Amino acid sequence: MNQDASAPMPAEEPAANGSRALLALKFGTPAVLLIAAGMWFYSRNRVSTDDAQVDGHLVPISCRVYGTVDKVLVEDNQAVKAGDPLVAVDPRDIQAKLDQAKAALAQARAQVEGAKADLERAGVAFQQARGSDLETAKAKLDSKKASLDKAKTDLQRMKPLAEREEISALQFDGFRTQAEVADGEYREAQQKLGSLQREADIRKVAVGAAGARLASAQAQVDQARASQEGLELQLGYTQILAPVDGVVTRKFVEAGQTIQPGQGLLTLIPLHQTWVTANFKETQLAKVKAGQEAEIKVDMNGLVLKGHVDSIAGSTGSRMSLLPPENAVGNFVKVVQRIPVKIRIDEAEAQKVILRPGMNVEATVIVK
Repeated sequence: MNQDASAPMPAEEPAANGSRALLALKFGTPAVLLIAAGMWFYSRNRVSTDDAQVDGHLVPISCRVYGTVDKVLVEDNQAVKAGDPLVAVDPRDIQAKLDQAKAALAQARAQVEGAKADLERAGVAFQQARGSDLETAKAKLDSKKASLDKAKTDLQRMKPLAEREEISALQFDGFRTQAEVADGEYREAQQKLGSLQREADIRKVAVGAAGARLASAQAQVDQARASQEGLELQLGYTQILAPVDGVVTRKFVEAGQTIQPGQGLLTLIPLHQTWVTANFKETQLAKVKAGQEAEIKVDMNGLVLKGHVDSIAGSTGSRMSLLPPENAVGNFVKVVQRIPVKIRIDEAEAQKVILRPGMNVEATVIVK
């Protein structure tokens, strides 16, 4: 009897389950539609990509002088400030060359002083040569020329008188002798003036030569000074300092190592100057513009940071690769290309987490 009384129960349970399913369908469908509508409304003005990474400046630190490493003052992953010493190079070789350059500069300056004295002496001698002695010689020459002209005139005047025997031959010989003496004195004055002029010319040439020696000595001073300044710069380069705030990475240098100019020693990464490079599909960029708001979700901790679009690259990533595709060879397959978009994180947001270049993030641009 108990079994017969309980027989209808299994038929009632399916009816109850059907009522629940109908009720869930009746109220659940609008809820699903509402959620779907909300998700569509939320995402309709957003474009996202998970092909995004953190980028930053990589500051290579290299040596500018040849030498031996004396000390390495940092370790990998150490944070440093701008101006902090990183590597010290043994300065003794450069210091010895600098001392020699200072001595050469002192010697060159002494030569300049000697050349100035020579130039001054040459100038004084030139002024003397072209001064009173030359003027006196010119005046004497003019006087002798006047005496010669008078003697010639007297001789020409006396010649007809001598031919008519109005004066004696002895008197005429006297006039002729005076003319010859005047001519000899005039020629002597000419030679004296010429000698003094040649001496003045020689003194002038000596002044030019002294000036050339002074210029050469001054050039040697400039050369020695430049050499000294260059060595002082090299001496300063023996202390390799951090150009920016950052974290030491990829340290290659060790104490005792001989290094060459331009040789890489380590890399500094300024973590406070990072940005995000998001590789969006070309079909997503129709409405993306510089200045639009962006959201960055960090894979490391799920934190969402605010930012803005800084710029859009001038070409696709494949075009800028080492081996860009060549579509003219006949094996063209159309592939949706990706274009890098640079996103800057807002300054206040950047303080929330330290982003390191290479980290994966998800980038979303709000294109409304």
